[in-house]
Amino acid sequence: MVGEGVLHECLQHKDVESVLVINRRPCGVQHAKLREIILRDFSSFTGIEQELIGYNAAFFCMGVSSIGLKEEEYRRLTYDLTMALARPLSRVNPGMSICYVSGVGTDGTEQGRSMWARVKGKTENDLMKLPFRQAFMFRPGYIQPTPGLKHTYSLYKVLSPLYPMFKMVFPNYVCTLNELGTAMINAVGTGYEKQAIEVRDIIQLAHRP
Repeated sequence: MVGEGVLHECLQHKDVESVLVINRRPCGVQHAKLREIILRDFSSFTGIEQELIGYNAAFFCMGVSSIGLKEEEYRRLTYDLTMALARPLSRVNPGMSICYVSGVGTDGTEQGRSMWARVKGKTENDLMKLPFRQAFMFRPGYIQPTPGLKHTYSLYKVLSPLYPMFKMVFPNYVCTLNELGTAMINAVGTGYEKQAIEVRDIIQLAHRP
């Protein structure tokens, strides 16, 4: 859902010239700006390194729920697969900015009791150690889906009518998918004073003139 929404904002944005999507299966979107690489195995990107050259931003929107997963498996799907792409990207595009979609409550100390928060924290920390020009860790909570897109989780469809109430009661924990995608684009274009981007920062970045 997040990847589709961020792609939608990139394709609509006047400052984005071209987009390369790396997917396991076709995304089903046709656009003059869009190019797509289908890669079945996300554990290695060495075979496509030359195709990654020339881009100035990378948006990591891939993720899985930790529910029902042991730490080793969650780490493989969250940390290992992210770093498998981030490391070659930092080699071939050292001037690149990276935006990683993490989550509210991520544990940057890597020492807390919550397994998923520790793994996300290590992922964030190691991404920030790579030689990118800028590295931003986006930590959304509840994300209101963009109307009309295909890959909206069933739970979000149920909760969407309650968004105005969520916004009023939990303003620091909810944002729209439009705001998240726009904030990522704006962070790359104009920078931001923080690397850990919480919900209130996402909203501020999204509405930056």
